[in-house]
Amino acid sequence: MNNVEINHSGTIRMPIRSTDQVLHKAAWLYYTHGMRQDEVAKHLDISRASVATYLRRARETGIVNIATSTQLFADDVLARQLEDAAGLKAVWIVPEDRHALDPTAEMPVVAAAVFLELIGKDDRIGVAWGRTVYHIADVMPFADLQGVTVVQLCGNLGAPYSYRPDQCTTEIARRLNAQGINFYAPLVLSSERLAQELRQEPVIQEQLATIPHCTLALYSVGGIEADSHLVKCGALTAEELRVLGEAGAAGVIAGQVIDRDGQLMDCAHNRRCISADLDSIRSIPKRMMVVQEDEKLEPLVAAIKGGFASHLIVTASMARRLLERLGSATVAAKTE
Repeated sequence: MNNVEINHSGTIRMPIRSTDQVLHKAAWLYYTHGMRQDEVAKHLDISRASVATYLRRARETGIVNIATSTQLFADDVLARQLEDAAGLKAVWIVPEDRHALDPTAEMPVVAAAVFLELIGKDDRIGVAWGRTVYHIADVMPFADLQGVTVVQLCGNLGAPYSYRPDQCTTEIARRLNAQGINFYAPLVLSSERLAQELRQEPVIQEQLATIPHCTLALYSVGGIEADSHLVKCGALTAEELRVLGEAGAAGVIAGQVIDRDGQLMDCAHNRRCISADLDSIRSIPKRMMVVQEDEKLEPLVAAIKGGFASHLIVTASMARRLLERLGSATVAAKTE
């Protein structure tokens, strides 16, 4: 089987565009996986004629050369390998070797650009909360996307807390000139009984029922460290979160604690939460997860296992660590 060679000039490149990514993926599937053009077309949901055009353009522009010994753009190949290993629809890598550029500052810019490319006409978009989502909203370009609706995936937090769900939802809707729908309920109630009763309120039921109709979700995955968002906002104490960690907790999705397999933890905190049902979130076709903190490997692994990501944006170092972890897990599973 022929390999794929991608010229490497050593110059700093802008984040890969949507068309460039499809071109690269078509070449990856055709040459590296040995798929036929009709199989590539089916995998990428494009026409066979488009596949032939992409492959021709890749060769003509010098991006792809058929050769017996090859070298690919490391970040692009890493993205394709991670897609294969994690079963993701698309991965974007933010390189960390860009001289003076700071990947943590660049991550929200890349994520905002990708997010805009994923939005379709009349889409309904679910948005969670946290520092990463807030920073994406803060750098998002203004666009005129009337007909698009942005909805909050979980209840709200107290006013003093930064990166609140309503702030993220409202700002993204403002940047897109879209309709914004906030969740008029707290994220965490003081008792399980009160949370159960509030979920039965018609307005809350109506909001929760619309989540499966979203076509795109934007969020990150939270950690369970002592200074996590759930602790900072007062939803849990550091000790309570430590105990949950010992019981198998690994991360946080839309305010809810998940275990190492990405499943909802059976705990008092989750029963007191007003948030989208995790199965409803999983049913959203495009689930865009953005992770930039190095310490979030374990939460990210859990989120991927739980099916919470179809599109992923990470740093190159996180991508390599994640690929190594997923590869090790696959080997372990085969030897059991």
